[in-house]
Amino acid sequence: MKTTERLLKKALPIWESYYSHPFVSGIGDGTLPVEKFQYYMIQDHKYLMQYAKVFAMGVVKSSSESDMRLFSDLITATLDTENAVHQSYLKQLGITREMIDQTPMCLNNESYTNYMISIALKEGMAELATAVLACSWSYKLIGDHMEEIPGSKDHPFYGSWINTYTSQGFRDCNDVMIDLVDRFSEGYSEEKLLNLDQIIVNCSKYEYQFWEMAWKQGELYLP
Repeated sequence: MKTTERLLKKALPIWESYYSHPFVSGIGDGTLPVEKFQYYMIQDHKYLMQYAKVFAMGVVKSSSESDMRLFSDLITATLDTENAVHQSYLKQLGITREMIDQTPMCLNNESYTNYMISIALKEGMAELATAVLACSWSYKLIGDHMEEIPGSKDHPFYGSWINTYTSQGFRDCNDVMIDLVDRFSEGYSEEKLLNLDQIIVNCSKYEYQFWEMAWKQGELYLP
């Protein structure tokens, strides 16, 4: 069994729970209040800037030029390709750079991104790749799910978001990250695989909290 097949079994129940979350389902059927999406876009923009730093650590830790170039391409895909849909929505919503800069990063968002960066700094390449995989792979599956909703991709507002995460370019990028995890974890002991299990589960739980934070438009109190 490939490492990512094992990780999929661990994370899939959490990822599938996103489909019924009111924020995610609201995008899919077009009923999500725009003010909630506006809050999400600001926080997700801040998230992507930190997400790209994990790939930057991949450049630093790479032992081959090909891997350096691969991680560099992933930075570009995050900052340019995926961020393009954010810039379009930010413009539509009238969100300025000043508004983004003046909006604090939500505590849950900061905790999530700090966790990924910590993994990237302290652990190996397989762990680094696993930390970013939960976001990429779950968004790909959300896209697959929404693609089955009649008319979702043609929605005048949310269609662009859905089309981004159902695009072949995004799917190809996710496949690259899946392959990275499998390659870097080749020959891993059960102890190391258990650590990867925990990373993917932790990041998947953070992803759920991100949707919840966006729905509530603020911090989550988790006693």
